[in-house]
Amino acid sequence: MRIAVTGATGFVGSAVCRAAEARGWQVHPFGRRPGVRHWDITSGPLADPPEVDAVVHAAASVADETESAAMWRTNVDGTRNVADTFPGTRLVHVSTASVYDPFTATVNADESAAPVARYLNAYGESKAAAERLLTYRPNTVVLRPHAVYGPGDTTLLPRLLGAIRGRNLVIVGDGRTRHSLTSIDNLTDAVLLACAPTAKPGTYNVADAEPVVLEEALPEIFAERGLHVRIRHLPVRLAWLLAAVAENTWRPPRLAQLSRYAVSHLGFERTLDITAARRDLGYRPSPTSFTGAREW
Repeated sequence: MRIAVTGATGFVGSAVCRAAEARGWQVHPFGRRPGVRHWDITSGPLADPPEVDAVVHAAASVADETESAAMWRTNVDGTRNVADTFPGTRLVHVSTASVYDPFTATVNADESAAPVARYLNAYGESKAAAERLLTYRPNTVVLRPHAVYGPGDTTLLPRLLGAIRGRNLVIVGDGRTRHSLTSIDNLTDAVLLACAPTAKPGTYNVADAEPVVLEEALPEIFAERGLHVRIRHLPVRLAWLLAAVAENTWRPPRLAQLSRYAVSHLGFERTLDITAARRDLGYRPSPTSFTGAREW
């Protein structure tokens, strides 16, 4: 199997490259950092693409500090450029569960529940737009992971650890909300399964075998890291109000320390139905595990 991977130096892209190479696949890695073939996907289609069996599009802008216009160029225009570079080739697009409605709980949601018409930030909006432009592209698989974690994580765990003050962590809600998490190993398995020419095109949720309860999962992470952290709670309604005030106070809103996007993803249930991936991709996820988190 020959594959091209965009965002090949990022958290997800680099994991996909390692997993594919471990299977003996030929990998063509692309990105903007040293060590891979340079391709700024916002600049346009690639002039001389390699001949591959599948392309994994893992490049994306996710950082809160990214301006909306720049995020749109990467996540929407960049996706269009990748699709135009490899017309007709199997495209595996790594999307996100942030395309579901951020204003309501996501309870065992199936793929038909997104995209929606309203979002809280440019990330969810741009990733939804990227999915829409791929809707009628043949030979395309869209994967929607939620809260990807594991070795090499540059977003989820750093944000969690950065939110600890002293030995206290304030979380939104009562901590009993259920969440579907996605280990990087489960996500890479889903990506490689989707590369197969026999895999059914379509959109698939990707998550660990079963959801977890937030207040039960966090102590497992802290124990692995050797941390003694007391979890405190902030009511969802109060957190939403404070976040709205913060976003209106700080200009641009992305500089606010508390956002409604964060409140939405922590205070509401976020669980995904992975029946379709099990049935059509042969996806067999492992349970959520934070073993080895000390080294992440």
